[in-house]
Amino acid sequence: MRILVTGAAGFIGSHLVEALLRRGDHVIGLDNFNDYYDPRRKQANLSAVRGHPRFTFYHADIRDAGYVDQIVSQHRPDVIAHLAAMAGVRYSIGRAGLYTDVNIRGTVNLLEAARLCGVSHFVFASTSSVYGETTRIPFVESDPCNYPLAPYPASKKAGEIIGHTYWQLHSLHFTALRFFSVYGPRGRPDMMPYSVIDCAVRGKPIQLFDGGRMRRDWTYVDDIVAGVIAALERPLGYAIINLGRGSPVWMSDFVEIIAQLVGKEVLVTEVPAPPSEPKINYADISKARELLGYEPRTAVTDGLAEMWRWYRREVMLDEGH
Repeated sequence: MRILVTGAAGFIGSHLVEALLRRGDHVIGLDNFNDYYDPRRKQANLSAVRGHPRFTFYHADIRDAGYVDQIVSQHRPDVIAHLAAMAGVRYSIGRAGLYTDVNIRGTVNLLEAARLCGVSHFVFASTSSVYGETTRIPFVESDPCNYPLAPYPASKKAGEIIGHTYWQLHSLHFTALRFFSVYGPRGRPDMMPYSVIDCAVRGKPIQLFDGGRMRRDWTYVDDIVAGVIAALERPLGYAIINLGRGSPVWMSDFVEIIAQLVGKEVLVTEVPAPPSEPKINYADISKARELLGYEPRTAVTDGLAEMWRWYRREVMLDEGH
């Protein structure tokens, strides 16, 4: 297949690009290298695929509708994997304009380019954060999700809704994948797994919400990528599908696993959870199993061990530790 991957230099996007190239697909990558975190990390994420004969990369911003149209019309991808976004639940608070601009307008630009160029299939990276403080446990896709807790999940819910109009009006297959607490090698520095490892290594304290009495459905990046590829292969009309592990972990236990891997005590400062943070996220993955053949395979202990190996190899060595 010929696949356009937006956010190709990001955490999940770079893993997806590598997996698609290993399969023999032709990949068109797009990323704007914004400074939400160090752009050098994103450059490094693409180091393994730079120069690959089946990989074409564009330094581009999805808010630039003209450039997006040009890329899509030139390459005529079979499917678009739209992972580019302004991420971060807490960072989005007070920045609703930026998140609306990137995550809503940017998504519309890509959908319009797909419509105009005859692309028939669009896979959209959404988030488990759209569920907010739901009382339906585990989280199921039929939940209305009408009460997001921050601009980031609100912008992702908007993307899901806009996607439905393109299916309804233009027969553009649209699958929204709600990712649950993704972690692994190349994880973003602002995300909890990286932050805990980094603070443990440096002997710095971490802030642990509610003393670790919160649960997250940590899902290893390779399992997420497998789910994305399955969705790219299966046009389903309009579909919303959870991609998680289906087994939430107490945050206190998650921190303890990291402490054992690093071989150092993790210094903890207990703070109340902010209103943007639900007590639990927990994916019902029965729909993903049925429609995508999705089956997460990586235990949290194994996934964190892989992330720790990556950190030692890429971060500690790079910094001269």
